[in-house]
Amino acid sequence: MNHKNHSKPFSNIVYDLDNPKRRESFPLERLLDMLPIKRTDTILDVGAGTGYLTIPAANLVDGQVYALDINPKMLELIKTKTEKDTIENVHTIRGTIDNIPLADASIDIVLASIVLHEVQPLSNALQQIKQVLREDGYFVCVEFEEKEFSPNGPPRISSSDMEQALINAGFHITEKFSPNELLYIIIAKTPFKAT
Repeated sequence: MNHKNHSKPFSNIVYDLDNPKRRESFPLERLLDMLPIKRTDTILDVGAGTGYLTIPAANLVDGQVYALDINPKMLELIKTKTEKDTIENVHTIRGTIDNIPLADASIDIVLASIVLHEVQPLSNALQQIKQVLREDGYFVCVEFEEKEFSPNGPPRISSSDMEQALINAGFHITEKFSPNELLYIIIAKTPFKAT
């Protein structure tokens, strides 16, 4: 959800996030297949929106999947979807990425899909994400390339700027690719601390 969506009717926002063209352009199965997801993992989807990543992730694990969003209507929509599909390991949390209301080192994988461009300063959000991740945890960032949007559009972060921000925050980049000309995906890990 971008800044322009705040003035849109809720049904239009949901359509934008869940429409079939977006599903075609966003390689959800490929993305989840790339991650070494274990059945016991705990996952956090920040800026969860309609549950686009939350629900498929919940089907891959027996651990808890947290859907974090600032919009209570989005969280209610996720609850409705999980109840309909009898998915019991999803928990919705109202909150923001720069102040994640979860315990330190409690999450194995954090997913952030088309949301970090909304957060200022980005460095604070990345530190919060790193704080809730366990040692050797994974962070997956999906964003639109900056060059594809006009200066009058919502703010975007180029893949090179995002990569540098992640490195500055102490993450190690493990994979970076562009599934199409619009999107980039960066997979990063928190460092393992030697004892």
